[in-house]
Amino acid sequence: MANLNKIFLMGNLTRDPQLSYTPTQTAVVDFGLAVNRRWKGKDGSNKEETCFVDCQAFGRQAENINKYLTKGRPLLVEGRLTFNSWTAQDGSRRSKHRVTVEQFQFIGGPVGQAGQAAGAETAEPTSEEPQDVDAQQQNGNAAGSDDIPF
Repeated sequence: MANLNKIFLMGNLTRDPQLSYTPTQTAVVDFGLAVNRRWKGKDGSNKEETCFVDCQAFGRQAENINKYLTKGRPLLVEGRLTFNSWTAQDGSRRSKHRVTVEQFQFIGGPVGQAGQAAGAETAEPTSEEPQDVDAQQQNGNAAGSDDIPF
């Protein structure tokens, strides 16, 4: 039987990311994500609940999350659930699930500015969109004949 461990979350950071490094100098960032759910109850009233999720990212992703995000900023995360267990100072066994980030996407624009998100990637052209700049210029789609196409 096949297995699948994949999670997608979109929410707001609950605290500033905390960056640290492993003994091999791999960057690790820990942050919390608050994911809201809204629905109408049976009585017609609006209900809301918030799920708080601990997340962890490694390497270059960890450095970017730490550099560009702060408490309250929105983030889209794709990752997998990992299970951590440890012994507390009082000797009791503790455990929790955490999301290990595999990919993420900044949501919204830079702080205080409207527009495209910082670090957002542009979409690749689809097969219906022209990909050849020279062909566009020959068809008259260029802004001006003296414009350099880069």
